[in-house]
Amino acid sequence: MEQLTDNRLFERFQARFPAKFKDARDNFGSVLQLRDACAFGTRLTSKERLFTNDKITIEVDLPDGLAPMVLKGEVVWSKPTGSGNWEVGMKLHRVDLLRMSRLYKFAAS
Repeated sequence: MEQLTDNRLFERFQARFPAKFKDARDNFGSVLQLRDACAFGTRLTSKERLFTNDKITIEVDLPDGLAPMVLKGEVVWSKPTGSGNWEVGMKLHRVDLLRMSRLYKFAAS
C-alpha cells in the first residue's frame, strides 16, 4: 500500500459550521458544510459536484454574530461520499492566520 505523508505546516482542526457559496440564495448549510480547516485550506461536504481547479468563494456562518467569514480558493480534489454528497478539498488563495484564528476560536470550544 502507498503511504501518504502529511506535509502541512499548520495542523488541521475540526471545524463543523454551516456554509454557502458566496452570493447563493440557499440557506446556510443546505448545500455546503465546512468539515475541517487549516491555514492553507478546508475540507467541505457539498450536495453539488465540484471539479478540480474550480474557483469558489464560500461564506461560513460562525456563532459570533458578525458577518459570515468569506474564504476564496480552488478545488484541489473531489470525491463522492456514497450518500449523494461530495467531499471536497479547497486550497485557499491566501493564507490569513488572523482570519483563521476566528474560525479556530469556535472550533476549539
